[in-house]
This record gives sequence, structure tokens and C-alpha cells, in this order.
Amino acid sequence: MAAEPRLVVSNLSRTFGARHVVRDVSLSVEAGHVACLLGPSGCGKSTTLRMIAGVDDPDSGQIVIDGRAVFGAGGTVPPEQRSVGLMFQDFALFPHLSVAANVAFGLTGSRDEKRARVRDLLTRMDLARYEDAFPHELSGGEQQRVALARAVAPRPRVMLMDEPFSGLDERLKDDVRDHTLAVLRDEGTAVLLVTHEPDEAMRMGDEILLMRDGAIIQRGTPYHVYNAPVDVKAAAFFSDINVIDATVHGALTDTAFGQFLAPGVPDGSRVSIVIRPQHLGIDFDRGGRGPLPTPENGVPARALVERARFMGRESLIEFRMDHDGSVLKATVPQVFLPKAGTPLWLTIRRDRCFVFPEKRENRA
Repeated sequence: MAAEPRLVVSNLSRTFGARHVVRDVSLSVEAGHVACLLGPSGCGKSTTLRMIAGVDDPDSGQIVIDGRAVFGAGGTVPPEQRSVGLMFQDFALFPHLSVAANVAFGLTGSRDEKRARVRDLLTRMDLARYEDAFPHELSGGEQQRVALARAVAPRPRVMLMDEPFSGLDERLKDDVRDHTLAVLRDEGTAVLLVTHEPDEAMRMGDEILLMRDGAIIQRGTPYHVYNAPVDVKAAAFFSDINVIDATVHGALTDTAFGQFLAPGVPDGSRVSIVIRPQHLGIDFDRGGRGPLPTPENGVPARALVERARFMGRESLIEFRMDHDGSVLKATVPQVFLPKAGTPLWLTIRRDRCFVFPEKRENRA
């Protein structure tokens, strides 16, 4: 039988004046798992984290940690009694204390027990040689690892992390995140990580909770939320997208690339067909005659190159479509820099397209 989740949040809501900052949020995190609360700034992620930590009270809902209600039925448990660890972008290390003393801060037990716990964590975080150093003598990445060791030292049941890596140099992030994941999983800690960076959520999360306007609009594994977005905005949050607008007639919609199915969409309705740039195909082999149509790629469409740029790992080409003058973007994993005005034929991967009934928020 599966173990109960370490953290369970049910129908959490919070308003400030007339503004609904968090709307009916529910989530759960198992021991040793990382759930990433992902969304743009101002969508309610940090407020959700503060309510779970106990530094802000919800208007309604329930928070349960290890089967014990810490908010909701039975009253409110103070933050210091929730067995919750906190990590923020600001490392908040004590500058007058050594690395070892920072990690030991807040630990209980005998001197030998505390010393053993500190040394174990510093070794696992590759910081043992800095035991007697002070925070100002460390790099940003090393300071963040000290902050993690201090947060983990009391063995919290739940770790709440609010944009903890956003202040680090890009070159340091991967190393620090890998260290962080290894330690938290070894400890069996349930982790709820707040981030606005899709790459970070996909790298770290066992589950992604996509948040917008105070509500969780989609949840699932990184593969699922990337490959089965719930709407245009969800698709666009993870990468650049191309959007082809069309009108439905008889559950079909006509485009430059042929017809697409739109089952259940009323006649006359507008739909948005979404395709990521890496799934827009370019004819490299048929000398400008256009690729052969296939069931997967449909009808080829002619376009003129607007501009091409080399991006380091790939080339980005913008096309002006002959069909309607719209602009579509394609990426290829190589150096490909055709001159502006070059005619090329394009195809789209039908199995990689998403068809959404057009809504006001889709076009915002």
C-alpha cells in the first residue's frame, strides 16, 4: 500500500482586500519527492509557500503534515512546530559564525551529536574543508550549499524552497541544484519548490504544478505538462510557439498545411493551432520543389525567409508565409543561415500540434 503523502494541502485560499491571491489550491508531496510550483511573478506561488510555512494564515483550507493538521480543523500550529525547513534566494547566513556554526544553529542534542550531524552534511555537500571558514570567504554556490545544509540539519519533514537558485551565476546553478537534490532525496524530505523558470522545474521536479492567477491550472510530470498543455498560455510558458489561427467548418479547419481536426468545436468558431519551432519542418532535400506530403506532415507550405540567426546550439529562422503573410519560426540543431528572401517549403508535425478553441486569454 502506498505511503501517505508527507504534505497535503486542500482548498487553500487567500485574499488581500478585494484581490484573490490564492484560489482553492490543493496539492500533495510524498517523502523524497520534489513538486515544483511553477508560474509567472505575482501568480500566488510565494503566498502559498508562506501559508504552508505558517508565516501567513489562509482564509480557508487545510494543511496537513505527516497526517497532522497544522492549519484547518483543530486550529493552527505555530511555524516552529511544523517540522518545515525554509530556503530562499537570500542565503541569510550569519556572517559572524563559521560554516560549521551556521549549520549547527538550531540543532538540539548533545555537542557530539550536533558535531556529527554537521560534519556528515558538510561532507555530503562537499564543504568539509570550509568547516572553519566564514560566509564571506565562500563563493555564492558554496554559500547556497551551506544554507541548504543548515535548513536540512534539523531533519525537517517538509522543505519549502522559494526561488533558491535565482541569485546564482548560470554556471553554478546545475552543480548546486544537483547537490541539493541528492541531499534532499537521501534525507527523504518532501520538497515544494517555487520557481518561475520552466527549465528549473523540469530539471528538478517529479511533478510540476503550473499556477496562474492564484490557481493551479495543470499538474503532472514534466513530460506531461510540456507535451499536453491545457491551453495556449501553458504551451507558451515552456517555450516559444507558433500560433496558426483558423475557423472550424464541419469539425475541420483549413490551414496552409492542410486540414486539422477540431472535434466538438462548433461551426464558425475560431481555433488556435499551436506548434513549437523545433517541430516546424524545413525542406533541405528537394531543391525548392517542396517536400512530398505525408499523413504525418500534411500539405507542404511555401514561405520566404525573413531572417536567420545562429543561437549557439541551434539556428532560428523566421519565415513569412505565402498563404497569409503570417510569420512562423523554426529551429534546426545545426548552422543554417539562409539569406532573407530565400523561398523554402515547410511542414508541421501533426502529432506535435495542439488545437485549442480560441479564448480571450489565449490571445493575451
